[in-house]
Amino acid sequence: MSEAEEKGLALFTEIYGPEMAEGTRALYEKGEAFGHLQSRWTMEWSFGSVWTRKEMSRPMRSAAVLGMLIGQGQPEEIRYHTRMGLKNGLTRTEIEEIFYTAIPYCGFPKAATAKRAMLEGFADYDRQENGE
Repeated sequence: MSEAEEKGLALFTEIYGPEMAEGTRALYEKGEAFGHLQSRWTMEWSFGSVWTRKEMSRPMRSAAVLGMLIGQGQPEEIRYHTRMGLKNGLTRTEIEEIFYTAIPYCGFPKAATAKRAMLEGFADYDRQENGE
């Protein structure tokens, strides 16, 4: 396991829990599933190289990523990154402000999509925190 993968797996486990992390790792280590390399690259590059950089705080990085994902109209990723933002120290109020800030720059339809995804992300986070 590379250093980047190890760091990425540790961060991913912290954010999404050991079950999801082990499932993702098993997927790419087995190497048979469609797109398995994407999972490895996500762990090594996104989580292990970008998210672990010290030059930007994790809450600030989460805010930046949420803004970019809203602009791209990516509800599944917004949902996951809302959960990640909370784990990284963003408050629900700050995430709501990210949503409001996106409206004039990304438009109402993308913001409405983001709102639904963010609410789902809040619910996912609450379930994880309550051990459900």
